[in-house]
Amino acid sequence: MNDFRPRQFDLIAFDWDGTLFDSTAIITTCIQRAVVDVGGAQPSREAASYVIGMALMQALAHAAPDVPKDKYPALGERYRHHYLAHQNDISLFEGVLPLLADLKSRHHWLTVATGKSRHGLNEALQAVELRHVFDGSRTADETAGKPSPLMLHELMREFGVEPERTLMIGDTTHDLQMALNAGCASVGVSYGAHEPDAFHALKPRHVAHSVRDLHDWLLQHA
Repeated sequence: MNDFRPRQFDLIAFDWDGTLFDSTAIITTCIQRAVVDVGGAQPSREAASYVIGMALMQALAHAAPDVPKDKYPALGERYRHHYLAHQNDISLFEGVLPLLADLKSRHHWLTVATGKSRHGLNEALQAVELRHVFDGSRTADETAGKPSPLMLHELMREFGVEPERTLMIGDTTHDLQMALNAGCASVGVSYGAHEPDAFHALKPRHVAHSVRDLHDWLLQHA
């Protein structure tokens, strides 16, 4: 039977890493290795995963407070070196493709708001053949990084959508804080970089514990 519930959100913005793309463990390891490569103390897995979603250099600086600023270019280069060595080991979470297909069939605008660079996002979208699925995107190197609301403000302006008709979906407090700062609703996912205990203060509409859970909630409530 077809579901004719009225659409609540015209624009849905997804975070990429840890939300659609199963990359959290590899990114965490790459951050740890990069810090050690430039002489810093290896951050804990918790500290390294916490910064996922931030703009790259902001994230690396936060994860490596003992690394001097003049080593940041080398730190960024070592992170990219390790990530490129493993990027083909990463894939979409199971269930993401049918989720996106169902949302497209309901004529939502689908977008990405990510801490990745434009080059990094384009490569990832090309690798999983999803460039045609998303109507728009913003990356941290072409606008302000999370939790600044600028990414969402720009996407809403591009598609002519008001904050109350916009939904942000992400796996970190940075994503949910960005949505709150932009006046948008949010949904958190617990299977990515951040523990969901910290989500509730940021008032997500739902916390999904799997892609299937996210899919079901969006079909019912988005």
